[in-house]
Amino acid sequence: MLVAALLSISISTSIAGGSHDHKHDNDANGKRVETVFGIYDPNMKPTRVVDVVMRDNMRFSPDLIKVKKGEVIKFRHANHGSLMHEFILGTPISLDEHAKMMRESPNMEHNKPYMAHVAPGESATLIWKFSETGQFTFACLVPGHYEAGMKGIVIVES
Repeated sequence: MLVAALLSISISTSIAGGSHDHKHDNDANGKRVETVFGIYDPNMKPTRVVDVVMRDNMRFSPDLIKVKKGEVIKFRHANHGSLMHEFILGTPISLDEHAKMMRESPNMEHNKPYMAHVAPGESATLIWKFSETGQFTFACLVPGHYEAGMKGIVIVES
């Protein structure tokens, strides 16, 4: 059974290593965006920088990030792998739903302010304000990566 599980992860990871040229509708277009997990405004200035490394072992480092309510975080993402990776903020429910859509339509395009797509060896930034306390999630939704455990938690404290 363990061999079957590892083989499944290996196959989905290999498949996910292919092209990830896809888009989702951009509802930001340089405008303010509010979600249950925070706010994007093009005029925000970061109060802190958090570096996040993405690797082909399907892990983020760090995979637990603590912030204060109201903090504006500049995430700097570095892809240290040879596969495309992404960093998408959300809730467990929204990420589960999005991962399902990605499996059904892997050529979708992304372009929302809470999403960063990072090609192998490249880097990207994302600025986000955490306006509510609670526990939120981030994940790589390249098909197979999320299922292999490429996710993390943001804890927003008051």
